[in-house]
Amino acid sequence: MHTRSRVPAVAALLLALSFLSPAPALLQQDPVADRFVVRDVMIPMRDGVRLHTKLFTPKQQTEPLPIIMKRTPYGVDGAAGNFVTYLKALADEGYIFAFQDIRGKYGSEGTFVMQRPARAPGDTSALDEGTDTYDSIEWLLKNAEPNNGRVGMLGISYDGWTTIMGALEPHPALKAIAPQASPADMWLGDDFHHNGAFRLSYGFEYAAMMESGKDVQQFAFDRYDTFDWYLSLGPLANANAKYLHGKIPTWNDYVAHPDYDAFWKRQTMIPHIRDVKVPTLNVAGWWDQEDFYGPVRIYDALEPRDTAHRNFLVVGPWNHGGWGRDQGDRLGPIPFGSATSAYYRDQVQAPWFAYFLKDKGRLDLPEALTFEAGSNRWQRWDAWPPTKHTAPRDLYFGPGETLSFEKPAAGSAVAFDAYLSDPASPVPYRQRPIQATYFPGGSKWSTWLVEDQRFVDDRTDVLSWETAPFESNMTIAGDVVAHLFAATTGSDADWVVKLIDVYPEKYPENWDLAGYQLMVSNEVFRGRYRRSFEKPEPITPNAVLEYAFSLHTQNYTFLKGHRVMVQVQSTWFPIIDRNPQTFVPNIFEAKAADFKAEVHRIYRSVQYPSHVTIPVVVRPPS
Repeated sequence: MHTRSRVPAVAALLLALSFLSPAPALLQQDPVADRFVVRDVMIPMRDGVRLHTKLFTPKQQTEPLPIIMKRTPYGVDGAAGNFVTYLKALADEGYIFAFQDIRGKYGSEGTFVMQRPARAPGDTSALDEGTDTYDSIEWLLKNAEPNNGRVGMLGISYDGWTTIMGALEPHPALKAIAPQASPADMWLGDDFHHNGAFRLSYGFEYAAMMESGKDVQQFAFDRYDTFDWYLSLGPLANANAKYLHGKIPTWNDYVAHPDYDAFWKRQTMIPHIRDVKVPTLNVAGWWDQEDFYGPVRIYDALEPRDTAHRNFLVVGPWNHGGWGRDQGDRLGPIPFGSATSAYYRDQVQAPWFAYFLKDKGRLDLPEALTFEAGSNRWQRWDAWPPTKHTAPRDLYFGPGETLSFEKPAAGSAVAFDAYLSDPASPVPYRQRPIQATYFPGGSKWSTWLVEDQRFVDDRTDVLSWETAPFESNMTIAGDVVAHLFAATTGSDADWVVKLIDVYPEKYPENWDLAGYQLMVSNEVFRGRYRRSFEKPEPITPNAVLEYAFSLHTQNYTFLKGHRVMVQVQSTWFPIIDRNPQTFVPNIFEAKAADFKAEVHRIYRSVQYPSHVTIPVVVRPPS
């Protein structure tokens, strides 16, 4: 049986960590009774649709206050939990808060559209999340009184996306925003695809959860280990044939648009970002399991137009939304030595809004504020990436599973390592059992990016290369790029590359971390898109081709005595769907017979020197 379970509003918020701001534990408390007057209102939009909004006005208000707004698809009935941790410092400072259900979700009228695209420039008749934001602000200024005429917006993930959408054609009263873990492009690097590879488990479960009803309805699996369920699903065409039956619009979009076509390009807001119209604080987490690509991409898009220096980047040692909950002194078993999340909320987020909405304090932010894990300290940079502080260095794959800064020797013209990649026996992306992404009893989804990678050590379809222990610390800051020279006996292939920090086997500081293999950076690339994301093409069997792709940006210190490892594999299941390894025009329509085991070769020769380029810090920030 595979049914969908209806989840009440509060439970839905607990499940929806993907686009969630408050922590689950926060929603079990109600800190507002003695502090706020709470009103539920329906705010009319320009087309007559009304959006459910919950207003929190401080009881002790003695002067007109700014308004802080958060717009969400996850329901606002549990909004009081925001004030326990995520917005506590802001509540203590004093603001009017407005939490709103977006169109078609929970108490709001209208039709929900997953990431409704921004309207075309000059199309004043169209509606989008920006127009709904504009109309909501206009109403709030007149009806949430007394206010000082200034509005700020913030939110995490989907709520971060609605925040940046509200700033594309902003209301004049919108004076500051903090989009946090906002997706930017769902095909290139955020929730649903990475470099053309489909994020199966997340894409399936999230679409079903969000589009099975007006509230959140989690897909109900018939077994605990979803690895088995997705493997038994077979080809992706079976998802509609057996379970979804064409009723989930976003799944239908996956099927209809497997490549980077006009549909996906229209959905991204990047082309609509032309200048910094509102001061913007972009927030990301190094181990965000859902939306790390987005906030950095938005920052990058805004930066060339930031003539007034109002675009900033903050990146901490967090998973998705980790800065909004708990103290942030660790992630999984990895300690960070300080309360990084509390620091962000109290020392960055609260002063940011006080400065722009209340003319209070001063703006003490560098261009980029990043937490450097390993050394466990905050770094202040005058640019990101900080290229004037770094020098690119290449880590070359070598014989005997070695990794070094030395280029391959002259006599290794055809050297390579090979493995059999079998879609019938894919590499798990995390340790099994793999619970449903938002399994009500708890899931390891939120911390899988910091899991010990030794669980794949015994796999013959995972290749590893490793340096000698470092004799001194090595810090990286900026973009990590993989350069694979690879061949396959098939006509398509996925390439997964991981940059890993290997802890010493003797580690008395914390024996639980002895020999630990921590992923620092990683990414997948679907081979058919080597030349073009818009027009895929088969790989010529046995041809040695270069695949160059980003493993994303990072600020990290590999400590003395640690090693650097690079792993390469071709399956990462079920976070990434199985590549048939036989070229078909649309993998969503592949047949079972298309899935074939193939031999992949990773070259490490003079002619074909596979390597990973890392930005090594040579001039630390002052």
